Order: sequence, then C-alpha cells, then structure tokens
Amino acid sequence: MSKTAASLAPAADPSRWKALVFIALAQLMVVLDATIVNIALPSAQTDLGISDGNRQWVITAYALAFGGLLLFGGRIADKWGRKNAFVVGLIGFALASALGGAANGEAMMLGARALQGAFGALLAPAALSLLAVMFTDATERAKAFGIYGAIAGGGGAVGLILGGFLTEYLNWRWTFFVNIPFAIVAAVGAWMVIREPAGSRNRAPLDIPGVVLSTTGLVALVYGFTRAESAGWSDALTVTMFVASALLLAAFVLVESKVKSPLLPLRVLLERNRGGVYLSLGLAVISMFGLFLFLTYYLQVVKGFSPVKTGFAFLPMIAGMITGSTQIGARLMTRVPPRLLMGPGFLVAALGMLLLTQLEVGSSYPALILPAQLLLGLGMGTAFMPAMSLATHGVNPADAGVASAMVNTSQQVGGAIGTALLNTIAASATTAYLTDHAAEAAAGGPAGQLIQAQAMVEGYASAIWWAVGILVASSAIALALINTGRPGAGGPVASGSVEDAELKVPVIAH
Repeated sequence: MSKTAASLAPAADPSRWKALVFIALAQLMVVLDATIVNIALPSAQTDLGISDGNRQWVITAYALAFGGLLLFGGRIADKWGRKNAFVVGLIGFALASALGGAANGEAMMLGARALQGAFGALLAPAALSLLAVMFTDATERAKAFGIYGAIAGGGGAVGLILGGFLTEYLNWRWTFFVNIPFAIVAAVGAWMVIREPAGSRNRAPLDIPGVVLSTTGLVALVYGFTRAESAGWSDALTVTMFVASALLLAAFVLVESKVKSPLLPLRVLLERNRGGVYLSLGLAVISMFGLFLFLTYYLQVVKGFSPVKTGFAFLPMIAGMITGSTQIGARLMTRVPPRLLMGPGFLVAALGMLLLTQLEVGSSYPALILPAQLLLGLGMGTAFMPAMSLATHGVNPADAGVASAMVNTSQQVGGAIGTALLNTIAASATTAYLTDHAAEAAAGGPAGQLIQAQAMVEGYASAIWWAVGILVASSAIALALINTGRPGAGGPVASGSVEDAELKVPVIAH
C-alpha cells in the first residue's frame, strides 16, 4: 500500500467484529422472513378468512414494498447515517411483525406485510453498507463478507425449517413474533457497538423525482411478474404493468443522468464489476427461488414430508452454502480474482441443478436430492461471498448505501421473476403431460393419482432445465464482466472514487 493511501485510511474500528454479529443477525431476520411465512400461509389463510384469490398478497405485499423502496432506503441510509437507518429499520420491522402476528383479518395482515417490506428496505442496504465502510482490510473484509454471504444465501432455507417448526408445534402467528427478539437484540447491540466512520455520509438533497420513478417502476415490474404467475403473461393488466415499468424506469435513468444529486448515480451501475455483480447475482437468484418453490412442493406433495421434515431436508444446501462461503470463498478471495470464484461457483451450482432435472416420482433423497443440494450450496456460497463484497467495489463511501441497495434490488427482482417465470414453465409442462396422458388421468384411483404426480414432477424437471441455463448464463456474465484483480494485487480501479489501489476498498478520509 502507498504511504499516501496508508495515511488517508482510518484506523480499524475495534468493535467491528462485535458489530458484525448484530448486522448478521438482522440480515438473517430479513432473509428468513422471505420464506418463513410461505409454510405458515395455509394456516393463516384459514384463520383469517383470506380468499384463495387474495392469499398471494400476503407474499406480494412484502415483495412490492421491499423491492420498490430499496433504492430509497439505500439513499436514506447514506444521507441519514447507516447506523441510524439500521436501528430504525430494526425497530420498525419488529413493530410490523408484532402487527402481523396479532392480525385479526385480511387488511391488518396485508398492511403488516407491506410495513415489514418497507422497513426491510431501510434495513437491508444499511446493513450491507455498514460492512463496506467498517471492514477495510482485505483479509478481514473477505471473512466478514463470507459470513454475510452465507447468511444471505442460506437464510431462506433456514426460514423453511423454522417456519415448519413454528407452524407445526406452536402457531402460524409465531412466524411473525419470532422476529421481535431478533430485532430487539440486533438493535440494542448495534446502538452500543457500531461506530460509523466519519465523513462517509451523503448529505446531498433527496432526488424526489428519482424516488417516485424508481419506486413506481420497480413496484410495477415486481407486480407484473407476480401477476403473470396467477393470471398469465397475456393478461391485460400484466402487460400494462410491464409497459408501465419499462417507461417509468427509462424515465428514471433519464432523470438520473440530468439531476445534480441523483438517487442512483449512474456511475454506480456502469462500473463493469458492480454491473457484473448485479446482473449475474440477479439471474442466479431467479434459479434459486424457483428451486425452493419446486423442492418444497415435491417433498410435501409428492413424497409426503411434513413441514418440519421438509425444512430439515434443506439442511444439506445450508451446510453447502456455509462451507462454500466461509471455507472456500473467504479463504480464496485474497488469493484469486473474484471472477474465478463467481464463475466456477455458479457452474458448480448449475451442476447440482442439472442433477435435479432427473427428478422422478420415486427419486431417492440420499441418492439424488442430497448431492444436488450439496453442489448447489457449495457453488452458491462460493459465488455469493465475493458478489456481496464487490457490490460496493470502488464506490464512493457516500454512495455505499445505494450501491448496497442495488444488490438487494437485483436479488428481490430476481426472486419475483424466478417464482413467476419458472412456475409458469412448470405449469405449462404439467398441463402438456396431462393432455398427453388424459385417458390414464381420467381413470382415477391409484393409477390416476400416479399420473397426476408424474405430471407435477415433469413440470418441475422442465423448469429446472431452464434454471440450469440461467446459472450457466450467470457464470458467463461473471467471467466476462468482472475484471478486478484479487485484493492486494494491482488491477483496474473504478473511476470516480478515492480508492486504495492496493486493497480495492473505499478509503474514507477524516
């Protein structure tokens, strides 16, 4: 490192590892919430009298608020202070969770889910950007992002286990109430130990046109994909949402290129390494969300697993993600360029997904599903860790919040696309199979039930083939676009930031 850079770099925060504990706890709570409610939904729907047509809104209300407000939340964190945004986000999330757990009807439940999404959109980018500005040593940064990446990747599967336990042995309301102790511990701990580096705020005035255009554009996009799943791709409202989204987001880009203090400075998107991360990670999440959905239904409906047993069936994937992130990604990130972790990582995940294309009604869990999950977890964990770290690669410290929000946005939009796109493909393949075997299906009895199960599995396998292709595309994008060297080695440096050319992390001058 040069003497000039060394003199500019702040002393390492002695409380940074304690802070990581509370940041990771908050991230786990947010990621858990994306899947924990799925398992509880049938029970909640019955208790609250939610119609079949409206039950999707329990999931959609959260996704729309979270996905639509992330960029705004990231900029608020930059402007207001990441620690302040983090703690307020936690308190708000806890109150919204209490409201959801106490819901006495459909309106109260949907309102609580929207509030959870809104406070999650403040919390998530604040958490990631705190790591970016607190961990500036290359080796320590790799370890910190290894832990964060493992939680970001594996938290959804943990949610399935916890959701199964709480729903089966307590009550669906506990899938909301469980967030409250998480949030209180994380908020108190964060307030006591987090010391945000000086000079890292962005005190520029808020870009209100950018906030309005980005929020409405992202909400329209997420809702378009969500509606396509239930109403079809040619539905008039679905098409209207996609057209509106394209126009609003195009107007957003135009506004951001003109205003003095943009909500999302285009330099954040156009730097090739960050752009490569947002694109490859968004695509990878498409395949992951689809897989969670298919495997959950396959294990419960076809194999007859209970909710708790289904949750435990995802443990190999969690173990693979933790191993890939902390033992492979974190150890190698200071030795090899990030693209050589992300590219091969996505390919290993694609190999695991490829095994699942062989899924049949009588497939063995130990022989097929377990090794496939291990490969998926190892690959995703290895790729997620450098991806999370590179989300703020070369960015001005004052833009760290909005850069962090972009990686969350790519994941959220990817999840919405994955659920809708892959579910539509699976449903089409299932319908085609039933049409081809109409006579056997109409026979009823055990033979008819077997045809129904085979049709369902045929649909899953068809959609998983698409997921394989998407992961291969993620790998190719990561290898082609990401060209930064390993931390500690020379390499391309992003323009527009004061950056330590040796460590490849933002340098914050006091």
